[in-house]
Amino acid sequence: MATRANAGGVRITVPATWIASWTLYDLANTIWSYGIFSYAIGLYLTSEGVLGEAQGNLWLQISIALSVGVNALVSPAIGALSDRTGRRLPYLLFFTALAIVPAILIPSVPVTLGVVLFCVANFGYQSALVYYDATIKIVSTPANRGWVSGLGNGLGYLGTVLIGVIILFGGLSVEQVFVVAPLLFAILALPIFIFIREVPVATRAARGSGLSLTSTAKTIRELGKYPGLRRFLIARFFYTDAQNTVISIMAVFAVQAVGFSQGEANYVLVALATTAVVGGLFWGRMTDRSGPKTTLRMVLTLWAIALVIGSLFISPIPFIIAGVVLGFGFGGLAGADRILMLRLSPPDKLGEFYGLYSLVGKGSQVIGGLLYGATVALLLEPFGVVAYQLGLLTLLVTMLIGMYLLQAVPEKREG
Repeated sequence: MATRANAGGVRITVPATWIASWTLYDLANTIWSYGIFSYAIGLYLTSEGVLGEAQGNLWLQISIALSVGVNALVSPAIGALSDRTGRRLPYLLFFTALAIVPAILIPSVPVTLGVVLFCVANFGYQSALVYYDATIKIVSTPANRGWVSGLGNGLGYLGTVLIGVIILFGGLSVEQVFVVAPLLFAILALPIFIFIREVPVATRAARGSGLSLTSTAKTIRELGKYPGLRRFLIARFFYTDAQNTVISIMAVFAVQAVGFSQGEANYVLVALATTAVVGGLFWGRMTDRSGPKTTLRMVLTLWAIALVIGSLFISPIPFIIAGVVLGFGFGGLAGADRILMLRLSPPDKLGEFYGLYSLVGKGSQVIGGLLYGATVALLLEPFGVVAYQLGLLTLLVTMLIGMYLLQAVPEKREG
């Protein structure tokens, strides 16, 4: 149990089942993220019988860019829609279903249609995150918000371990993963819709919001009213490039650049995911104790070191070392980043501003992913594995820019 105060100062108890259900959803959607986004779609498209290595890498990043790009443009507007109704869970349910159903159909249709279905499914997955992130306020208190967020991220990476173990010991083919991962997402996501009960509170500001690009532009113009928020989102644009792109290329990089077989790559990635579980719990406590900005700076420093190792030394041992550091930082980056956004945002526009937060991360993913994909596609034939090294260096550069911009962001305290 945890308690928090509402706007009138009344102490409200947060049931343990709410926290458990919220964190379980993080585990569930991470199964989808690893199974579909990080593992199956990349290996499927780059296989010789489908598109091949060069074209597969390029079309993987193009499909991600299209789905994430469209989602980025509408995220603030769909977030504002939930502010207007005062509820997040109905929208979370709709977009969760949109992530699940098309993904199951991908391997059973021609590759062109499969790419389209992946775009639809990824759009649903990314849209669901807007509402999931905004619900952190109703399942936590200012005193334990970092811990709850870190718990979600840490347990979320158990989803990677779970689906990885199922793939390994179940002997699943890539095509079978497209079915199993979405079904597990569906089953484990159910508790958040069964146990959490929202009290609809539509805000006056949200009632005037519309589902349009004009609404998104209006949200961007309002950033200047809230100290540090604009600079934080610009910093986020740069430093999340590395996080988002690494997630989408892990399996392909391990197989095509480092030289692991598909089975070996899955063993390694599952092992690395366990460090993310520990990291999520560690960084969650660190966020509550030292604040999200300090935590972010520490995580980004570790990530910069890992990217240097990964880009300079393409062989199994350096890859594993870099992967351990990256994995340990995954939970901290997502958890602290989410809490800093909450502290800087106006309480009556959380859905709208988390939509903008989503837009920034996904805009970064579009540009960073295309830059990485184009680098590998253009340089693979003349330079071979060096193309992958140069691709990682583009991620390092953008992360360092984000670290620099983050320095001047204030850290508003809650509670």
